[in-house]
Amino acid sequence: MEFKEQVANLSKRSTTATQKALTEEATKTSVVLPFIQILGFDPFNLDEVVPEYISDVGTKKGEKVDFALKINGETTILIEVKPITSSLGNAQYSQLYRYFGVTEAKLAILTNGKEAWFFSDIDAPNKMDKKPFFKFDFQKHSDDEIDELSRFQKDEFSIEGILEAASALKYSHAAAHYLKGQLDEPDDEFVKMVGRQIHDGMLTKNVVEQIRPAIQSALESIIRDRIQDRLDIAFRPKSETTKAEGTTSEDGATSDVITTEDELQAFMMVKAIAAKSISTDRVTIRDAKSYCSVFIDDNNRKPLCRFYFNSKSKNVLGLFNESKGEEKIDLGSLEDIYKYAEAIAQTAASYA
Repeated sequence: MEFKEQVANLSKRSTTATQKALTEEATKTSVVLPFIQILGFDPFNLDEVVPEYISDVGTKKGEKVDFALKINGETTILIEVKPITSSLGNAQYSQLYRYFGVTEAKLAILTNGKEAWFFSDIDAPNKMDKKPFFKFDFQKHSDDEIDELSRFQKDEFSIEGILEAASALKYSHAAAHYLKGQLDEPDDEFVKMVGRQIHDGMLTKNVVEQIRPAIQSALESIIRDRIQDRLDIAFRPKSETTKAEGTTSEDGATSDVITTEDELQAFMMVKAIAAKSISTDRVTIRDAKSYCSVFIDDNNRKPLCRFYFNSKSKNVLGLFNESKGEEKIDLGSLEDIYKYAEAIAQTAASYA
């Protein structure tokens, strides 16, 4: 079975455990041991998987970490398990933190059967970082995240490669977080940094306030242009209309509804806008005869917007508020969708 299929099976186990596993032991049995297994370790071989791993730490005697994974006799990964009913954001993992510094392990995993958080010592040698460099959601994940998870398989394990990727992930995530903040609301330092390149003279407080909206608008324009460039490339070779294979209608039946290029292009725009608030993997399209719907998680109780593009005279965008009320707006062109980016992003955020 391919790794991607194994992860899909693990996702089903995790979903079932969310409803049925009430204790830490149940979480270990139903999700964590299968997780260890798909990483290529034999849970029944004590040379590879040591449960209730003990390594005395200073004055702390007899403390245990739930699992230690070994490769060629060396302790490589430490795993601490919390009940699937708990949140990792609130979890205490002091044992994992202490053990990390006194074993040869360079990786530590904290999991509750719904998520796995991966830690290393990027910030300071032999001291586990306070923040994970990678988070994997067992139930909702992208193909790229599955590829990232595959790095931790025993047969492909390379601590040098993992740490190099961990460092890159950490800084790219931090940079993305910073740039997203500047896109939403550029701070004075960012405005001054750009301002020095575009303004001759002193950057007084009045000048900073004057150019701030222009810089924010420029950032948004760059993003729109990049999205539009990709859309042009994606759709240029296609015919004016595309038949959506296996399109599912609102009543759940398969039909021969035609999804037009305009609807697909509008969907890509909305997906890009929603990315400010939510993972794009959760944004889905479902076409019907009278309109085309965009949902979160393919759930009709989580509507994001609708496209009423079947009229020959005009295109209409349907926007939803928090109470699921719909407002219909006439579009002069598809690019007008960007005018309602804030409303779309807010609705997406309400489902985060």
